[in-house]
Amino acid sequence: MELTSKIFVAGHRGLVGSAIVANLNQKGYSNLVLRTMDQLDLRNQQSVDSFFADEKPEYVFLAAAKVGGILANSSYRAQFLFENLQIQNTVIHESYIHGVKKLMFLGSSCIYPKNAPQPMNEEVLLTGPLEYSNEPYAIAKIAGLKLCDSYNQQYGTNFISVMPTNLYGYNDNYDLRNSHVLPALIRKLYLGRCLEENNFEAIRRDLNKYAQEGITSTSIQHEIEKLLSSQGIGYQNVNGIPQITLTLWGTGSPLREFLWSEDMADACVYLMENVDFKDVIAIRESQGFKEIKNTHLNLGTGIELSIHDLAMMVKNIVGFSGKVLFDPSYPDGTPRKLLDVSRLHALGWNHHVELEDGIRRVFERYI
Repeated sequence: MELTSKIFVAGHRGLVGSAIVANLNQKGYSNLVLRTMDQLDLRNQQSVDSFFADEKPEYVFLAAAKVGGILANSSYRAQFLFENLQIQNTVIHESYIHGVKKLMFLGSSCIYPKNAPQPMNEEVLLTGPLEYSNEPYAIAKIAGLKLCDSYNQQYGTNFISVMPTNLYGYNDNYDLRNSHVLPALIRKLYLGRCLEENNFEAIRRDLNKYAQEGITSTSIQHEIEKLLSSQGIGYQNVNGIPQITLTLWGTGSPLREFLWSEDMADACVYLMENVDFKDVIAIRESQGFKEIKNTHLNLGTGIELSIHDLAMMVKNIVGFSGKVLFDPSYPDGTPRKLLDVSRLHALGWNHHVELEDGIRRVFERYI
């Protein structure tokens, strides 16, 4: 990519897309094309075709997707499958039709089998059943990376796919019903701290910021406590001692890996600048793989911790002094999801920001 190349970042207001835009701006790329969903519905092929014909982007980052945590994935299974397929099929196809020089498709580590050998390298794709709770989203992402592979082989395009691990960072989704685990922990533990401090004004401000919670500046204390209780935040006796507690779904035992969103963006831009589809084929061939498949690249740190330990880390950073409890009657999700990032390292990129430092940065921005 040249600094003046026309670059379309699809999904530029989300966690992933906004970090990519920030990284491109920092590196001096000056010709970015951005559209909100109101301006361009990526599910509508006719609209996307007109957009590509008018704007003629040379490079595309496909970061747009319908995303959410375990509750959202379980509740909106049809939407997660249909809408993500629509977005991917439309943008990838129109990129081919209009001669885009290079496209990057961003997927997710949930594409791998629930009980895949750990750490998961790219070759374990489709070797076993998926985790049921996010199966529709995973199937959509698998279809997207296979679409990129297939267009490359049939039409000679230069489309590459990356599969990031769990991401966190600025511009995350803090919706109490639909967010991923880390932003949910940050927000709930902060609200728990405010409850400990009897600071209902701070709670009102926080809940007002995300209007879907239905709390206003005039809401009475009982209404606020009822809402917090529905999110696992409330008063309990623990070992005979009354205190504020946060109850989380599951056992706390699943292991997860987290990547700072700005590191993810740096990896994406690095790969777009330095790595082509042929380079990914070459690295696979050097490992003895002859078929052209599984050409996606894992993006992560190669470091994991349990949900319990993550909760304790966030608890300390936020300053919540109550008790964090776990309810094993709720699902855990996939037991372990650690990515093998050896191919990424071999291509010259490593992560920079460690998890505790990243969480501190996010919390400082959040408050």
